[in-house]
Amino acid sequence: MLDGMFSFVLLDTRDKSFIAARDAIGICPLYMGWGLDGSVWFSSEMKALSDDCERFISFPPGHLYSSKTGGLRRWYNPPWFSESIPSAPYDPLLIRESFEKAVIKRLMTDVPFGVLLSGGLDSSLVASVVSRHLAETKVARQWGNKLHTFCIGLKGSPDLKAAKEVADYLGTVHHELHFTVQEGIDALEEVIYHIETYDVTTIRASTPMFLMSRKIKSLGVKMVLSGEGSDEIFGGYLYFHKAPNKKELHEETCRKIKALHLYDCLRANKATSAWGLEARVPFLDKNFINVAMDLDPECKMIRRDLGRMEKWVLRNAFDDEKKPYLPKHILYRQKEQFSDGVGYSWIDGLKDHANAHVSDSMMTNASFVYPENTPTTKEAYYYRTVFEKFYPKNAARLTVPGGPSVACSTAKAVEWDAAWSKLLDPSGRAALGVHDAAYEEEKAPASVDPVLENAFHPPAHGESTLVKS
Repeated sequence: MLDGMFSFVLLDTRDKSFIAARDAIGICPLYMGWGLDGSVWFSSEMKALSDDCERFISFPPGHLYSSKTGGLRRWYNPPWFSESIPSAPYDPLLIRESFEKAVIKRLMTDVPFGVLLSGGLDSSLVASVVSRHLAETKVARQWGNKLHTFCIGLKGSPDLKAAKEVADYLGTVHHELHFTVQEGIDALEEVIYHIETYDVTTIRASTPMFLMSRKIKSLGVKMVLSGEGSDEIFGGYLYFHKAPNKKELHEETCRKIKALHLYDCLRANKATSAWGLEARVPFLDKNFINVAMDLDPECKMIRRDLGRMEKWVLRNAFDDEKKPYLPKHILYRQKEQFSDGVGYSWIDGLKDHANAHVSDSMMTNASFVYPENTPTTKEAYYYRTVFEKFYPKNAARLTVPGGPSVACSTAKAVEWDAAWSKLLDPSGRAALGVHDAAYEEEKAPASVDPVLENAFHPPAHGESTLVKS
């Protein structure tokens, strides 16, 4: 019956038995470890277990552990978990109403709050729904009815421009935060220490979010709403252009949601919690996920012949002619991965930095130094060395997923296009080449699929607690 984001350990003092549980999607982090003395440990951060536990794991989302039975049991059993193909017809009003409820539910608060606004579809919809609701609420009277929005990027980046346009349209108090490539590089070690992963995409996106969270907290804001989860639910990543049929698309969205706790949820929670900021994610509302995942996946397929771009079902649901939620070109702006959208030179700067620190001979012997999840690029190798400095145990490196990926795909989806095996970079820009802005001065790679190249421009886009039993 619990609905929300949580991880907890509940102790029965009468018989010293306890249960530990984690929310349905894994929005809140939780780790479980075992000591040599037979003890069982739980913590919201891996670093609290790495000294005392011989082995530890990322506690699976939607599960609970009971000291009486000793095992993990899944308490979250939604219809989509089996990955069988649903068949509910597309109802745009149902999508809109269930999302608005999910957003409003997360506005229960008595502290100053805001919205992380990248200018992409997902965060813009969150900001739009909040600003509509805010004027009528007690919260608005208490803090003033102006919504505060926050965006970060390199000067001149795609996200800053789009976010300002959305903020002007909605009339929010907008905070445009800048960082330089050097500031991002200087923060990398601290970011990896807090984020507890060596996954390339996660680190690329966590760094600007980490820097932004510090600035937001310094302004006195305690809670922010964010747009994580939409791309996983609706097949919003650019590689979904290649989904061969609705069955494959649906199964990939299921896989992506099940893995969110290792990627976007981990980033959103830890990059903000490092500064004592709370992030809430309305797209990952249990009821909203059920509504969205019950749809016949045919309507999520990207069909250029029918004028459907990625996440068309969501865009269409909020395409209200009488009382527009967003300007049309924002509603239909192409997906921009956060690590790309903050400024394309950010990723180039990271690669240059890694190239200066990782030699060719280090890459040649990478499989001997790191036999599990062997890094395949100098950037990945560099992150791995920093991670291992803080978390040297084998159990720590096993908490990070591996396998090939193109533009945030799972390893399974790489099979959708034979050419992708040669283009394994998690940036949507590098793998698919659909963002002409990224290559203004270079010719697009010859191996890029012309269908994707010409795709009409879609919408762009703390403290640890420790318990030992």
